[in-house]
Amino acid sequence: MNGATPNPEAAVVWSEIVGDARLYPSPHNSQPVKLRPTTARTAELFYDLDLGLPAESFGIPFAHVCAGVFLETLRVVALAAGFEARETLDHAEMDFEGEDRLHRFARVTLVPVELDPEQKLEAEIALERIRTRRTSRRPYRRASVPAEAIAAAERICADAGYEFRHTGDRALVRRIVHVNQATLFDDLENDAVYDEIMTWLRFSKREAAERADGLSAEAMLLPGRILRFAMAHRGMWRAPVVGAAIRGVYLNTMRGVHELGWIEGPFDGPRDYIEAGRTFMRVWLELHRRGVVLHPFGTVITNPRSHVLFAEAVGAREGEGRMAWMLFRLGYSAYPPLALRRAAEAMILDDRKEETR
Repeated sequence: MNGATPNPEAAVVWSEIVGDARLYPSPHNSQPVKLRPTTARTAELFYDLDLGLPAESFGIPFAHVCAGVFLETLRVVALAAGFEARETLDHAEMDFEGEDRLHRFARVTLVPVELDPEQKLEAEIALERIRTRRTSRRPYRRASVPAEAIAAAERICADAGYEFRHTGDRALVRRIVHVNQATLFDDLENDAVYDEIMTWLRFSKREAAERADGLSAEAMLLPGRILRFAMAHRGMWRAPVVGAAIRGVYLNTMRGVHELGWIEGPFDGPRDYIEAGRTFMRVWLELHRRGVVLHPFGTVITNPRSHVLFAEAVGAREGEGRMAWMLFRLGYSAYPPLALRRAAEAMILDDRKEETR
């Protein structure tokens, strides 16, 4: 196994931090980040390659994006507990074909910090944003996101060297939504991507609760039995009558898309990918602070054909290490259902017993 032998007492300390940090969003809710405590205040962070999504075109880069999302989540959680999370990052590429299934991407040290009452209150409020953040696939209301919220997202991205772009143009939004809708049908014809999707679908509340991961039919606002049938008979999605009915059920979950946001900038290696993930999480939490919900359209980015159509539609500046690497709808909706997470213990590595998968 990679890394040092875990310290049992350290695991107790870290389990408290992980209790909230495990709420970070991940592709398909696969929850691939694992943590190995080495002392009460140090730990090594790993990406579990068996929980990654390498079949997608940009699936491997987005493993590092996910790592960046987790690091920002950990920073917020640690600060609320009175610590600064200091990182030593490993920017090595991930090898999804190798024998070692745990890729170490960081070593983190918790350094105690003194917060004044105002800072402590802000840290506690930020932690509450971690606890209440959701991906919303519910219908969005026809209400514009205020200019000040867009400006805040722009500042966060600019500070990190990225560009936040946004549109409420009805024709352009409709065009990109159609690209997103077609992407699923296109991905289903790719055997590797299809198998990956099927691995993470949870068709019933019982299955979702037992596994505490993946994409639940409930969170996706789809009847479980219909979703199971449709995915088991993917060839029928192209059929004139039955296929149209299945597509109609799926497309109904996309009602109320009035505004889209996306982020462009450096995306040329693990260093960029990690910072991209960190930046996206900051944007998400800031918009959540303002009552704005998001739903990433990740497959538009990772599907090569769809990505080209999207980039052309919005006039994205790509090439020379630059890419439009994140796309999402944003706005206002009813509070979405919770995507379940595994227990904190499942995230903490212990060489003395088999890791929880």
